[in-house]
Amino acid sequence: MNNYNTVFYKTTDGVEPGKDFLLELDYKMRAKMIRMLQMLQKNGPDIREPYSKELDDGIFELRAKVGTNISRLLYFFDEGKIVILMNGFIKKSQKTPQNVIIAAKKYRLDYFERKCSQ
Repeated sequence: MNNYNTVFYKTTDGVEPGKDFLLELDYKMRAKMIRMLQMLQKNGPDIREPYSKELDDGIFELRAKVGTNISRLLYFFDEGKIVILMNGFIKKSQKTPQNVIIAAKKYRLDYFERKCSQ
């Protein structure tokens, strides 16, 4: 089976916002998000709602819900069946906070700029 490889985006100073977010989740939510990540690894871009949704311009959110708690982990696809996990947030309103999307776009731009300069 050709699964997708998930990789945490790393800033130039070594911070991994997506990994930090995942580790900060409580046990049940982290377990649920890990199951969602396994589903993403297996299905790649074929994963759809309610598990994943495109937010804007190739930025997707992986969705996890435990009881009334909802969390999201943002990601994008790179060539060669690679999924880059960027940042996440605890959902507290209907709309995704704009600053979270802006940060994800900044991370993606940085990722590709550094990739192309290697």
